[in-house]
Amino acid sequence: MSSMWGERIRISIFGGSHTAAIGVTVDGLPAGEPIDLEAVARQMARRAPGTTPTATARRESDRPQILCGLLDGVLTGAPLTAVLENRDTRSKDYSDLKRHPRPGHADYTAFVRYGGFNDIRGGGHFSGRLTAPLVFAGAVARQILARRGVFAASHVLSVGPVTDRSLDPVQPEPALLERLSQETFPVLDPAVRTWMEEAIASARAQGDSLGGVVEAIVAGLPAGLGDPMFDGVENLFASLLFGIPAVKGVEFGAGFAAAGMTGSQNNDPFYTDGSGCVRTRGNHAGGSLGGITTGMPVVFRVAFKPTPSIAQEQETVDLSTGESARLTVSGRHDPCIVPRAAPVVEAAACLAALELMARQGLLTQRRGPRGE
Repeated sequence: MSSMWGERIRISIFGGSHTAAIGVTVDGLPAGEPIDLEAVARQMARRAPGTTPTATARRESDRPQILCGLLDGVLTGAPLTAVLENRDTRSKDYSDLKRHPRPGHADYTAFVRYGGFNDIRGGGHFSGRLTAPLVFAGAVARQILARRGVFAASHVLSVGPVTDRSLDPVQPEPALLERLSQETFPVLDPAVRTWMEEAIASARAQGDSLGGVVEAIVAGLPAGLGDPMFDGVENLFASLLFGIPAVKGVEFGAGFAAAGMTGSQNNDPFYTDGSGCVRTRGNHAGGSLGGITTGMPVVFRVAFKPTPSIAQEQETVDLSTGESARLTVSGRHDPCIVPRAAPVVEAAACLAALELMARQGLLTQRRGPRGE
């Protein structure tokens, strides 16, 4: 099904924006791994609504209730299931959308695909609200990866016309990655955040919205993970990243810029470092060649479209009559989802990295007292 992903690390996300709860089941996690739930909560808080002026006013605590798979703070090896209650819902704000689909949303396509039986409240299963359980799963994966020397971080590279500088794709500073992975609006240049916030506030004042780009990095993956052609590193990461609502593009390494380079510019020369490991001078490849990790950081960028729910009046149709209509969207919506999307991108990256390692047999199960 479309809400399920993974081969070794399998996730299944359920619920809708205004259902009683949303949640996720994660199967294939190694038993014996301690999980710090407060660290998970901190990642959840980065994505949670109602925490910053640039986000929707909807308020949800997003404290996950663990139903199974964790005992005394340690993974049991059984499927891990967590649910998050939806409390601050205003379903009446969406009552008109059964007839008048919002431009830029899945209202119309869902109406056609499911014969009008789709849950329209808050976007239902198409809502960005469903990224909350994805962040939970990614926060768990993050801790398992960290014990194996693998770390993920991201920053808001751009919001509308405002751009931050890029990450170092060759030797990212560990302290910088740690800082970014804890912030609610991660940027490299603090001054840029102010300019981005001003651009978002200006768009909101005009009843409009902005899109942007999140740049992310996964450092510490060993060389040799992945497969050629249809099951490569990029394929695996992209399959999960494109599941994040509003994502319209993903590029790795130099990405589309490589099309304007010569081979001598784009190639990353190999060398052997002091410990005998093969490295590359640059990282235009983004940490993958032939679909297999090079041992360099996996670097990628994710493009998000502007939030389609805007306060300006828009043209639509009346699905009950087939006639033209006008629509003004009500409710609470982010004028720019990009800052809240950064921890979601990181979560997806952590899950993809964990899947890569699991396929290679690198997630050894910890042994309990009887096996010591």
